[in-house]
Amino acid sequence: MGNSGSTPNPESRHREIRSYVLRAGRLTRAQERALAELWPRFGIPAAEAGARHLDLDTLFGRQAPRILEIGIGNGTALLSMAAQDPDRDYLGAEVHAPGVGHCLLEIERLQLGNVRLFMEDAVGVLRNRLPDRSLSGLHLFFPDPWHKKRHHKRRLIQAPFAELLARKLTADGYFHVATDWPPYAEHIAEVMAASSCFDAGLDPASDNTRPLTRFEARGQRLGHPIWERIYPRHAD
Repeated sequence: MGNSGSTPNPESRHREIRSYVLRAGRLTRAQERALAELWPRFGIPAAEAGARHLDLDTLFGRQAPRILEIGIGNGTALLSMAAQDPDRDYLGAEVHAPGVGHCLLEIERLQLGNVRLFMEDAVGVLRNRLPDRSLSGLHLFFPDPWHKKRHHKRRLIQAPFAELLARKLTADGYFHVATDWPPYAEHIAEVMAASSCFDAGLDPASDNTRPLTRFEARGQRLGHPIWERIYPRHAD
């Protein structure tokens, strides 16, 4: 899409190995309206080839700390945090249209001016859309763990991702991650421990105010343990 009025296209950027599967989903009439009418207000169009990084101050109309959440689903956590924290700006990346449509409707209902959405590959967003040192934090809650060993290469959190993330975070930025799949938790811990860009992970369980996500609730019903860490960016 080439202008602010165009509809989102999650396939506008291609990577050889993707960390997600683009599932077909049925849009409700309300979600269709949201994508048609609200996306131009709250959605971020895919960049034209060769476009520069986004000017986030212009996008939000102010200077403020920015948080990016990858894989927002229906936007439950993103919207709750944005509503409780109006002094920060929140960016959400999601490739599935029904979830984006639902989130847009809630942005309108809650009258949130500090939320904008991407509908494209999150790695491409980090690499091509966001300037270095532009994020105060990145949230990744219950990403696809890619259970089968032959699919582990699709896991989002790998060494190159950690390096990319470190470039995009401010000096005092952080990476907040949660999963209900113990083997993926071990993988994340190994990747982050091997990175020279982040300090040791902190367990936020004692004072965590993060909203319960749909995937987390499902994991709890199935008796899955919740593993969660906040990794501060290592000071330069």
